[in-house]
Amino acid sequence: MQHILVVEDEMQIARTLRDYLEVAGFQVTVVGEGSAALASARGDRPDLVVLDLGLPGMDGLDVARELRRASTTPILMLTARGDESDRIVGLELGADDYLVKPFSPKELVARVRAVLRRTSGLASGAEILRAGDVEVDLPKVRARVGGQGVDLTPTEFQLLATFVREPGRVFTRGQLQDALHGVIVDSYERAIDAHVKNLRRKIEPEVGRPRYVLTVHGIGYRFADD
Repeated sequence: MQHILVVEDEMQIARTLRDYLEVAGFQVTVVGEGSAALASARGDRPDLVVLDLGLPGMDGLDVARELRRASTTPILMLTARGDESDRIVGLELGADDYLVKPFSPKELVARVRAVLRRTSGLASGAEILRAGDVEVDLPKVRARVGGQGVDLTPTEFQLLATFVREPGRVFTRGQLQDALHGVIVDSYERAIDAHVKNLRRKIEPEVGRPRYVLTVHGIGYRFADD
């Protein structure tokens, strides 16, 4: 049974999410503040963290930052904040997806399943993808650049695999959303830009002068084919 850690200080919301996730077949742990979330993540090693950004005390963004320093566990952010900069910061810290409050608990369950499918699906193939000196080992969920291992989140790994499968192909942001989610779940295309920025930070020799993931202005991105 897959284990979900819900970090939410509004207890009515937390109970609702717990109930829906348990009915969906997940084991659920609920905590209401940041330090407890970090302790639970270290001790229980959940399969996914549902993280509210509006926590008391330790901010949800700080929790995400600390989680990413220690693991690549998928993170689904919850936010009631209207400013999209909070979502961008969360995604750039390595969150895999987000929902803006108010939201349907059924949609949250669907998003959780989608992220977990993306994570488990990475190891279901039986191939190693290569483009230049970049290698993506799907069965082992490992990536190497220039012979050196790269520590990627599940979303970053799936994004790199999508690029390396078809070097030279120009992907629109919508097509990349489709590759990551199975369906285009919203029109927030800047989320793709945030994931690309994270990927570049980890694989590019010079982030400001990309060698692998290239921008195609007005369209999207492509992986270098030379």
